[in-house]
Amino acid sequence: MTRMVLIGPPGAGKGTQAKHICEKLNIPHISTGEIFRQNISEGTELGVRAKDYIEKGEYVPDSVTVPMVKARLQCPDTKDGFLLDGFPRTVAQARVLHDLLASIDSDLDMVLEITADTEEVIKRMLNRAKVEHRPDDTEDVIRHRLEVYRELTEPIATYYEEHDLLIQVDGLGTIEEVSARIDEAMKKN
Repeated sequence: MTRMVLIGPPGAGKGTQAKHICEKLNIPHISTGEIFRQNISEGTELGVRAKDYIEKGEYVPDSVTVPMVKARLQCPDTKDGFLLDGFPRTVAQARVLHDLLASIDSDLDMVLEITADTEEVIKRMLNRAKVEHRPDDTEDVIRHRLEVYRELTEPIATYYEEHDLLIQVDGLGTIEEVSARIDEAMKKN
C-alpha cells in the first residue's frame, strides 16, 4: 500500500510520471487538474467557479478543492493507496490533508517532488499548449503560475521535509530517465 503526494512546478512532467507510478504500484491517480478540466468541459457549477481562477493562472480556492479531494479519498479504489497530484499546494492544505487522512485512519507514506529548471518548464508548457490546444497556457499565464507556485507551493516541500516524507527527483531528461530516477527513489523509501 502506498499513499503519496506528487509535487513540482507546472510543466515538470508530473502528469506523465504520475501515470508511470500508478501503473507500477497499481494505485489510482487523483489529479485535481483533470477533475477541474472535466468539470469545465461539462459546465458544472464547480467547473464554472474553477474556470475563472484557472484562466488567470491562479489556484482554485480551498472551499472548492478540499471537499472534492475529501470525497475522492473516501472512494473504495483508494483503500490500497493513491497518488495525489495537484493537492496539496499550500502548507495549509497539507495540514488539512493530514487531518483528513487521520480522520479515516490513514497517513501519507511519501511526498515525491519533481524538480525542473524554470526556463525548461516554460518551453515544455508552451509546446504542450500548441499540441493539446490549451488556451490557458500562454507565456504570461505560465510565468504567473510559476510565480504563484514558488510563493505558495514550494514551502510545502519544506513542510514535508521536516516530516521526513519528502523525496526529490530531477525532472529534466527523457521520460524514461526521469521514470528510472523515480523508481530508484521509491525503492530506497
